[in-house]
Amino acid sequence: MWLVIMTSDPMRRPDARYRSRLAHCAHFARFGVALLLAVAASLLAGRAAAQGADDPAGQGVPRGGSGAVVVPPPSGSTQQPAPPPATLTAPVLKRDEGAVYPKRALADGIREHVDVLLVLEIDATGLVKRATVDKPVGHGFDEAAVAAAAKLVFEPATRNGKPVAVRIRFKYGFDVPAAALVGRLLDAKTGQGIAGAQIVARGSDGRAYTTTSTADGGRWSLSKLPAGKYNVTLSARGYRQQLADLELSPGEETSVLQRMDPDATTTSSSLGGNTPPPAASGAAPAPPIEEIVVKGVRPSREVTVRTLEQREMNRIPGTNGDALRSLQNLPGVARAPGLAGLLIVRGSAPQDTNYFIDGTLVPIVYHFGGLSSVVPTEILEKIDFYPGNFSAQYGRVMGGIVDVGIKDPKKDRLHGLAQADFIDARVLAEGPIGKTGWNFAVGGRRSYVDVWLKPALTAAGAGVTTAPVYYDYQALVQRDFDSHSSIRFMFFGSDDKLDILIRSVNSSEPGLAGGISTHTGFWRLQGRYKNRFDKDTELRVTAAVGEDFVDFNLGDNFFHLESFPITARAELARKVSRGFTLNVGLDVLYQPYDVTVRFPPFPRPGEPPGGPFLSRPSVTTHDVSAIFRPGLYTEAEITPWRGGRIVPGVRLDYAKDTQSWDLAPRFNARQDITQFPRTTLKGGAGVYFQPPQPQETNLVFGMQGLVSNRAIHYGLGVEREITKNVELSFEGFYKQLDYLVLNKVGNVGNGRAYGTELLLRYKPDARFFGWLAYTLSRSERRDAPGEPLRLSQFDQTHILTILGSYRLGRGWEIGARFRLVSGNRYTPNNYGFYDGNAGAYLPLSNYPLNGSQLPIFHQLDVRIDKTWLLKGGARVGMYLDLQNVYNQGNAEGLSYNYNFTQHSFINGLPIIPSLGGRVEY
Repeated sequence: MWLVIMTSDPMRRPDARYRSRLAHCAHFARFGVALLLAVAASLLAGRAAAQGADDPAGQGVPRGGSGAVVVPPPSGSTQQPAPPPATLTAPVLKRDEGAVYPKRALADGIREHVDVLLVLEIDATGLVKRATVDKPVGHGFDEAAVAAAAKLVFEPATRNGKPVAVRIRFKYGFDVPAAALVGRLLDAKTGQGIAGAQIVARGSDGRAYTTTSTADGGRWSLSKLPAGKYNVTLSARGYRQQLADLELSPGEETSVLQRMDPDATTTSSSLGGNTPPPAASGAAPAPPIEEIVVKGVRPSREVTVRTLEQREMNRIPGTNGDALRSLQNLPGVARAPGLAGLLIVRGSAPQDTNYFIDGTLVPIVYHFGGLSSVVPTEILEKIDFYPGNFSAQYGRVMGGIVDVGIKDPKKDRLHGLAQADFIDARVLAEGPIGKTGWNFAVGGRRSYVDVWLKPALTAAGAGVTTAPVYYDYQALVQRDFDSHSSIRFMFFGSDDKLDILIRSVNSSEPGLAGGISTHTGFWRLQGRYKNRFDKDTELRVTAAVGEDFVDFNLGDNFFHLESFPITARAELARKVSRGFTLNVGLDVLYQPYDVTVRFPPFPRPGEPPGGPFLSRPSVTTHDVSAIFRPGLYTEAEITPWRGGRIVPGVRLDYAKDTQSWDLAPRFNARQDITQFPRTTLKGGAGVYFQPPQPQETNLVFGMQGLVSNRAIHYGLGVEREITKNVELSFEGFYKQLDYLVLNKVGNVGNGRAYGTELLLRYKPDARFFGWLAYTLSRSERRDAPGEPLRLSQFDQTHILTILGSYRLGRGWEIGARFRLVSGNRYTPNNYGFYDGNAGAYLPLSNYPLNGSQLPIFHQLDVRIDKTWLLKGGARVGMYLDLQNVYNQGNAEGLSYNYNFTQHSFINGLPIIPSLGGRVEY
């Protein structure tokens, strides 16, 4: 620590030249006074001798020989002695409660000592009144240092012994939080603690840490260990030696309970189980380690889970900093046409994928056109994406799962955020609610594309005028009772409106007149409770009520839906024995609805047109009913041997609309082949059911007697940890599709989707993150038994994404994304014929369906960020998200002339620069 003290002195000191002149004047004054005193002394001496008889006490002058004579200053003199120089003392630190190493820094890969230079304003009592960062460091260190500095207490600085207020520079240091390894050694037969055993933990750098178990139940501990991978040897005289491989995380404690067999034969085992010893006479295998308690992230039950971290979510170029849009860059996700705002996962239809927000099912995750997601990035903790082979805790779909986790509100103080760009503006506030123990977060967002797009289209004389507007909002309160239990209530929702005025009549659809309008949205009120009763038992409960609404108008036709979903999910996890955990869960959906529809009947795939669609006779239906779909599941997590993990499960679902039960067994497994570096073989198979859509069982637009669509997933892959930050994964998948619902026909369709996925990923560190993702796939359908397979409209053979983002320093960060994707499938119309009854040309489509393909899509996006840290801890940022840098005119569809003899491509969006600003505190 070093400091500079600045004080305010009420007495202004003379400069050096003035002090020199004063010194000369004082010298001559002293000489004159001495001369006058000498003359006066002579006169007084004579007078004293004459008056000696009259002054017997000698009180007139001091007596003695040649003593000094003391003379008081002359009456009326104004001369004062010079004041002594001020004495300053620096403040001394008395109390420092310390600061926690930021989680954000750990997530960014920072594993080193970091100093933050602060400027502290300390009052005369020694308390810190204000702390500001002098040189920003980032990664959460600045905020942590400011928060910790506010709690510092000093012995106050003094001037001439009096306490004064000062401002100093103060260096606050952060050391990487150490890991801890604790345990007990017990005799396998007697259960008594083993004292005097030697424990050696050797890190990947070769450094060894040793300790011995005590007589107090065989306990031992190793604290302040650097985070990383360790090989642990446990040796006790007369017992089998045990070997264990562990990875310790910063700030976490790993607890191990080991029962040792009293046998001199040496064997080895691991903390996930044990390996039998070499064959020997009478040698029994070493018992596995009884229990491991690691305070960290629970392992996934799925074969493949892609988890995006906070830094990746809001810095991926081309997404405008939107977390959920980043999913479109992962393997297995096809590119949706235009601004569809859909997720096409491994060749499945968009409705085959479910979306959850903190365990609650929601109907959509993207606003109009996919411009933005319905949940802002700032309140997200993580996004888990399961492209297939997901565990039994999820059901009712046969595509993929997106589970969005909401982060806990901040607890230290009030924080705020405001951001605006060309697309939308958002605000967020979070912090503690006084000293109640509750914390809150509240946020909202509104688009203003309508502010500039509608006037631009009107001025350009466009035949279509559009004004999209969307909102979303979030509010939550949470209380943590302790480190194991918490309760949270959250209210969130989304609202989208779009109006399109069509000024000209379409020759092929004369019924399309007036315009198109849509209003969609939802809201949820959610409650969540989590409690770990003990080290072996955990309960998680999530329940929600809400509303979904759709109001769609197309000319004289319309679709109005209002539903009120009630969802509940509860899971109890219990560790039954070592290496065996059982999960039992309940998943219920009850959704009353009221729907009114007026539309012409929809044709079957490949059915010849009976005139322009909107010119056909419309039918109207009104239905008031409810969807009821309860589900039960159980799943085991088994670690039977070293590096192995097996997850068998089964799910039972009921659908009221089909009045049928669906039993879906599933099995996933992982096995570590090597530890340093890690190589993992993974695979799984499972059955997945998806009930028909409500319109498919409607008496007017659908049919009765349907059963659930079915898919059987197969997956096999390998993961290789090349370095600490670089990981390679390769996976093959196959989906067999059966009992697919064909409109007005029944469960007669089938198909398949298969392919391979490659992901080479550099996990975020202090400077860089990025990945290369490539998918090679095929998606095919058969509309009825005996018909040939045809390509699905969701088929995309090649999907390549390369992206990365690098921190240059001084608050600058730059990133880029390049995509190369096979064009979307379509069914061309070669020519048309004139229908006199309809008064329009009708297209004649080629066969087979989706037999043609648009040109290859390719695009480059660039993002530049600059951040400034202001006094008081505020952070200001600017960013430029430049999409389609070289202005590629990618084809998104076809436009035909009036008789379908000629066509042209409809291009996607041109180059779009989105400039935005952001303020955080």
